[in-house]
Amino acid sequence: MSATAKISISLPAETLRAADRERRLTRETRSEIFRRAVEELVQRRKERQEVDRYVAGYVAEPETAEESWVDELGKERLEQESWD
Repeated sequence: MSATAKISISLPAETLRAADRERRLTRETRSEIFRRAVEELVQRRKERQEVDRYVAGYVAEPETAEESWVDELGKERLEQESWD
């Protein structure tokens, strides 16, 4: 892990109690709980931005009729496969 920094935060009492319950379940420190929470938040935001860019790309350049036909053909072929 890279260099760390200590911070002080203010939380509603119920949020702290929930974090402490999580900490007891996972056997993590408070620091680990909050680090993981922030990392997950950042990751979800990054994934949401990637989806938004993907959707914007399709809005800017919609699928052509030819591409749609190829997609349908692929679905038909997959349905014909024996998955046993």
